[in-house]
Amino acid sequence: MNEYHALVLARALHVFGVVLWIGGVAFVTTVLLPALKRHEPSGRMALFEALEGRFALQAKLTTLLTGLSGFYMLYALDGWSRYLSPQFWWLHLMTLIWLLFSLILFVFEPLFLHRWFHQQAQRDSDGTFRNLQRMHSLLLSLSLLAVLGAVAGSHGLMFGG
Repeated sequence: MNEYHALVLARALHVFGVVLWIGGVAFVTTVLLPALKRHEPSGRMALFEALEGRFALQAKLTTLLTGLSGFYMLYALDGWSRYLSPQFWWLHLMTLIWLLFSLILFVFEPLFLHRWFHQQAQRDSDGTFRNLQRMHSLLLSLSLLAVLGAVAGSHGLMFGG
C-alpha cells in the first residue's frame, strides 16, 4: 500500500470511528438519558448500566481507532504545525474532545467515576441524572462543533486566518 492509499484508509477509518463514537454519544444523550429520567428511580441505575454498558466497549474501541488514525494523519501530513495556527481551531477541539473522552473511558471511569456515580445516584437519583444529562449534552455539543469545523476546515473553509 502506498502512502496515498494509507492516508485515504486512515481518513476513512477516522470518519468511521467518529460516526460510531459520536453517534453513540448522541443516542445516549438524546434518547437514553431522557427516557431514564422518566423511569422509576429505584431501577434507573441498573437499567442505565445494562444499556450504556453495551455501548462502553464500542466507545472505547472507536475512541482508540479515532485517536490512532488521527495521529497517523497528523504524522503522514506533517500537520503538527497546525496546532500553532488559530485557523485550525477545529483540530484543537477534536484533540481536546478525544483527550476528554479517552480520560473518561480509560482512566476516570475505571478508577473512580463508576463508583462515584453509583453513590450520587443512591443519594439523589434525579439530580445525578440531570447532571449526567448536562455533561453529556455539553460533550455532545462540543463534539458536533468539532465535526462541523473539521469537515468545513478540511475542505478549505477557514475562520480567523
